[in-house]
Amino acid sequence: MQRTSYTEVNVKSPVRAKGRSMGGTIRARVRRGLLEPLEKIDLPEGKEVTIAVLESPTELNVDAFRRAAGSWKGSVDAPKLIRNIYADRLIRTRRKPRL
Repeated sequence: MQRTSYTEVNVKSPVRAKGRSMGGTIRARVRRGLLEPLEKIDLPEGKEVTIAVLESPTELNVDAFRRAAGSWKGSVDAPKLIRNIYADRLIRTRRKPRL
């Protein structure tokens, strides 16, 4: 049996707001070398779009992620790290604007 693959596809212009085109993400299926959208796209016939193909995570990648989860436990003082992150956010790096 042939496995069906799903791919996330970024399509420029599937959504329109206030007369302007906006980018978005839809799911598509690869069938006979062509991308077949799995969702309705609000585009006129013949409209040219730019597509960025992102591979969906495979089961192997998900398993590797699950095995790695928590592997840093014990090597980092999490409460101290959180305090440092919030303290760093309070540091001002910009000068006050002259009005």
